Amino acid sequence: MTKIKELPYKILRFLLSPFWKWYYNLKIVNKNVIPKNGPIIFCGNHQNFKDQFPVIIATSKMIHWMSKKEYFEGPFSLFFKLMGCISVDRENHGGTSLEIAKKYLNENSNIGIFPEGTRNKTAKELLPFKKGAVYLAQKTNATIIPFAITGDYHFRSHNTILRFGTPFKVSLQEDLDEANKHLYNEILKLKRQNIQITRN
Repeated sequence: MTKIKELPYKILRFLLSPFWKWYYNLKIVNKNVIPKNGPIIFCGNHQNFKDQFPVIIATSKMIHWMSKKEYFEGPFSLFFKLMGCISVDRENHGGTSLEIAKKYLNENSNIGIFPEGTRNKTAKELLPFKKGAVYLAQKTNATIIPFAITGDYHFRSHNTILRFGTPFKVSLQEDLDEANKHLYNEILKLKRQNIQITRN
């Protein structure tokens, strides 16, 4: 049954990947850090509607992305459902969506989260992080893989980069505020590394 549910995701990934890599001239760095086994929470910065796609392209693993519920009500609702996304009611601060994500992780599946909670349209490097990612990691023993995406998503761009950082776990004894701060600092570091490369 799981393989059947993954089929639309894998077909869409297969069809989209060559186009994305060519059209946006996407550079993927450090994808070898992604573990082969165990549940994973992919966590990164959020600047553009397209930010989940480079991560989808970077791994053959199916990722269930936490996506705002409005995406499931618009013209692309079928696409988000076929991609296995989890509807998030941002007014409810997680609620049912966290339980669904926890279920996926306990079944050895993978989750994608943008801890900023929304696209960053400000001059700040990152928005404050929600604690959903570190909470889920602590409750399910899932591995967090931080990543940063930078660039303009223009045709044949010279600056669109996805960089993965060092995986880590959140122990049962660990303070969630500290774990969240660690995640924030890791993603900020990765983002700055990307920007430094494009400036050089």
